[in-house]
Amino acid sequence: MGALNGRTALVTGAGRGIGRAIACRLAAGGALVAVHYGSDETSARRTIEQITDGGGRAFPVHAPFGVPHDIRTLYERFDAGLEGLGEPMALDILVNNAGFNIRGGLDDVTPEDFDQLMAVHAKAPLFLVQQGLRRLREAGRIINISSAATRVSLPSSLAYSMAKSALEALTHMLAKELGARQITVNSVAPGFVKTDLNKQRWSTPENEAAHAALSVFGRMGKPADIADIVAFLASDDSRWVTGQCIDASGGTGL
Repeated sequence: MGALNGRTALVTGAGRGIGRAIACRLAAGGALVAVHYGSDETSARRTIEQITDGGGRAFPVHAPFGVPHDIRTLYERFDAGLEGLGEPMALDILVNNAGFNIRGGLDDVTPEDFDQLMAVHAKAPLFLVQQGLRRLREAGRIINISSAATRVSLPSSLAYSMAKSALEALTHMLAKELGARQITVNSVAPGFVKTDLNKQRWSTPENEAAHAALSVFGRMGKPADIADIVAFLASDDSRWVTGQCIDASGGTGL
């Protein structure tokens, strides 16, 4: 019997990379997974196919972030997806994973870049929780995907690092506020993971070797490395852990 049987999960940005790995891992544990995507329907469909091919259950939720009424749109489509499957309008696991990066340091970051990054990495998670609380069941799980960039200085990702730091602050505040409902709130901070988002970091053998050398394990991370940690935080085994940021960088910077 799966550890997550009978639970419903919403994973934002689940079409590719870490988000896809998380969605597939939660589905393998028995959860019904809402696969959120902003624009790439083809990739989201591939995530769903991978889940269903493995015997899991999933449905798509299309809702771009950073546009008017984005959270309202997401939950309307989430609710419609559940209704179509005959499932209750409830949520057990919310994974705030959707993200992207616009590189820029102090001299070239723009207000537009900053606003876009904050909208997706900080604003969307806040209001997903606020507007999702009536759906979130007791002893639910909120898991925010942060970044090791909040503790390791990456001058070329200034605004990105600031947005992820805001997400970690949100993690602490929510853990305190939602504890009375036995809801845990934690974040996971990946380091350099081999995904499309940072393909330039492993596009050549030399680039990959340079980034692999930053980890004590001598390799770059894999999406499954992060997904397994999220699965633990989504399970009953993590019931006594809240308000924490789990470093998932393979020991980068030690």
